[in-house]
Amino acid sequence: MPYTASIGLEVHVQLKTRTKIFCGCRNEFGGEPNTFVCPVCLGYPGSMPTVNEEAIRLTVISGMMIGSRISEYSKFDRKNYFYPDMPKNYQISQYDKPLCVGGSVNIAVGGVQKTIGVTRIHLEEDVGKNMHFETSSGVDFNRAGTPLMEIVSEPDLSTPDEAFEYLLALKQILVYGGVSECNLEQGNMRCDVNVSVRPEGSDKLGTKAEIKNMNTFKGVRAALQYEIRRQIGTLEKGGQIVQETRRWNPDAGVTESMRSKEYAHDYRYFPEPDLMPVVIAGSQLVEWRKQIPELPQARRERFVAEYGIPEYDAGVLVADKVVADFYEETARLSGNAKAASNWVMTDVLRCLSEKEMELAQAPITPRALADLIKLVDVKTLNIPRAREVFAILFEQGGDPAAIVKERGMAQVSDTGAIDAFVEQAIAANAKSVEDFKAGKTAALQFLVGQVMRLSKGKANPQVVQEALRKRLVRD
Repeated sequence: MPYTASIGLEVHVQLKTRTKIFCGCRNEFGGEPNTFVCPVCLGYPGSMPTVNEEAIRLTVISGMMIGSRISEYSKFDRKNYFYPDMPKNYQISQYDKPLCVGGSVNIAVGGVQKTIGVTRIHLEEDVGKNMHFETSSGVDFNRAGTPLMEIVSEPDLSTPDEAFEYLLALKQILVYGGVSECNLEQGNMRCDVNVSVRPEGSDKLGTKAEIKNMNTFKGVRAALQYEIRRQIGTLEKGGQIVQETRRWNPDAGVTESMRSKEYAHDYRYFPEPDLMPVVIAGSQLVEWRKQIPELPQARRERFVAEYGIPEYDAGVLVADKVVADFYEETARLSGNAKAASNWVMTDVLRCLSEKEMELAQAPITPRALADLIKLVDVKTLNIPRAREVFAILFEQGGDPAAIVKERGMAQVSDTGAIDAFVEQAIAANAKSVEDFKAGKTAALQFLVGQVMRLSKGKANPQVVQEALRKRLVRD
């Protein structure tokens, strides 16, 4: 019997604010354990929280970017539970009146477009971090109180690939909006996965399993691939799926049961008594809406229309905002948008991948790459030499023209100099000359290569080929 999966994601995103959500402690990654803390985020009795307005703004802008309805009235609630990483033994969150309701994210898998509904976006505080050692454990509360936005999707996803693309699309939107760094290694973005299977054609959702604390997109995809197979296998053997919380074991490639979960967990929510409701004036929403930047989909369409590059190129470039910004500045400064696209997609991205680094860490600048493109356009450099210059720029930066001058790399287009190299190549390769005259066109390319070698790569290949043709045809 064929089965259909239903997948919903609860994505947790740390907001890019200067301070924590309910106190003035620094909101920074790293630092010595328990140094970015105060009585409020440590939950000392009598300490009073105050709301970080920037966290409200960033959450509202996130909702606006995906088409949510923004609540002009919302409130915070206490969510009671007891874990060592929760210093107050309750979490300040939002229950029945979140900041953002509804919305959607568009994805494409295998060329098929799909819209994934979003149930809500609410704002809460992050918890501390448990740290386990060989003979002891500890808790670092530096992260406790970090503004944390939870984006809850509808169970509209049906395959692991769709879940992967949804996370990528959501990350792009949030990074473009300046809402979060979405750095998975630093824990800025992580998610809980809810998944169930049901017989194909059935409208009734199956019993779900929750996979907690996923912090890589590839991990989410792999965990779903396994969990869907596990649930289908259980049902086909006549077993039943139990509602439970599971964890992903990447080394073994399996999900493992952590604990059973009741269908209704009682967190004993009640309104947070130390915080007033959040009331946002309509004029404030108008002002915040003006702050929404150009989003990835719109930028892809503009790159195609404005710069005349293929849709595929635009999609690759826009996937990373830093790369898109770098490309656009290079295209503007060089005046050659297609060449800029080729260099960024082929050479810049390749070097970043090989060195496992971010573009912001590379010494090369848009100005330097644009100047390099201009040197190729005016035939000062041929492509092989230009790539040598690019390697230097990527490693240490600098001015392309100065590098070319210092190293004597300028392309030779002088016909007199090239004719001399042509004569040497013909004299040294009589067999290839005869092959060309016999109709073997590959022989010409061999001779071009010989001329390029004699010129130490400086000769203009087009001029070389033309000079060889004239010389050989004349003979």
